[in-house]
Amino acid sequence: MLPYLEGVEVEVRSDPSGVAVESCAETLVWLAAQDGDEGFLRAVGHAALALPEPPEIELVPGSYDLPGARLLDMVTVMDRLRRECPWDSKQTHESLVPYLLEEAYEVLETIEAGDYAALREELGDLLFQVVFHARVAQERADGFDIDDVAGGIVDKLVRRHPHVFADLAVADADEVNANWEAIKKAERAAKGESSPLDGVPMGQPALSLAAQLLRRSGARQDFEPTGSDLGKRLFALVREAQAAGLDPEAELRAVARAYRTHVETDVSADGPDAPTEE
Repeated sequence: MLPYLEGVEVEVRSDPSGVAVESCAETLVWLAAQDGDEGFLRAVGHAALALPEPPEIELVPGSYDLPGARLLDMVTVMDRLRRECPWDSKQTHESLVPYLLEEAYEVLETIEAGDYAALREELGDLLFQVVFHARVAQERADGFDIDDVAGGIVDKLVRRHPHVFADLAVADADEVNANWEAIKKAERAAKGESSPLDGVPMGQPALSLAAQLLRRSGARQDFEPTGSDLGKRLFALVREAQAAGLDPEAELRAVARAYRTHVETDVSADGPDAPTEE
C-alpha cells in the first residue's frame, strides 16, 4: 500500500466487464500493478468497446518515489565525487575519522540544544560520512558497498526484534531489552567471542566507556579496578550513576553546558574587556 493512499478506500477488482460498465456512470481510477497489468487493461478495453456507448478510458503513466529514494541520489553523488573530486578521491577510512566524530558531535549538539531545525542538516552530514566510508570500502578486494551496510543492519534489526518480525510475545519494553541482550550474547558466542567485553570500543569518551564496561560486565560489576585514586573515584561515580539508572556522560554534559551558560552570562555582564585567566 502506498503511503499516500492511507485512509482511502481501495477495492480490488478482477472483473473487467464490471469495471467497464461502472465507468460509464462514474469516474473510476485504476491503479495497475508494477508490471502494468496489461492483460487486465486489454480485457477492460475489449469489454468497453462492446458496450453501446463505450466509456472514455485515459491511461496516465505515473511514478512514485518510495521513502528512501533520495538515498540513491546520495550514492550517485558520492560515486561521482570519489571519481572526479581531487580531495574526495584521496580520502581513506583513517583520514575520514575526524570528520565522522565531528559530525556525530554536531548531531549531539543540535539535539541537546533542542535545535531540531538544524538537526535535519546535521543528520545529512553524518549520513554522508556513512556513505563515504562505504564507497571507500567498495574499492578494496575484500570490501563492501552501501547495500552490504544496509543489508547488514536490516538483518540485524529483524533478528533482534522477534516480537515484531516473528511470533515471540513480550510483556513490556524491559522484556524487549532483555531479549535484545540475550540475542547479542548468542551472536557474540557464534563469533567465538568469549568475553562479555568483546566489541566494546575502547576509544570512546572515558565516562561512556566505563559505563559500557560496567553494563556489559553483569555480575562482575563489584570488582574494584586498580589505578589512581582520582580514577577509581570517577569509576565509582559511574557505577553509582548506573545503579541510579542515569547516563553519567549525559549528566556531566548537562552540568558542563550549564557551567558554560553561567560563564558566558557572567562575561557578558562584565563586558568584553574583563580580565580572564588562560
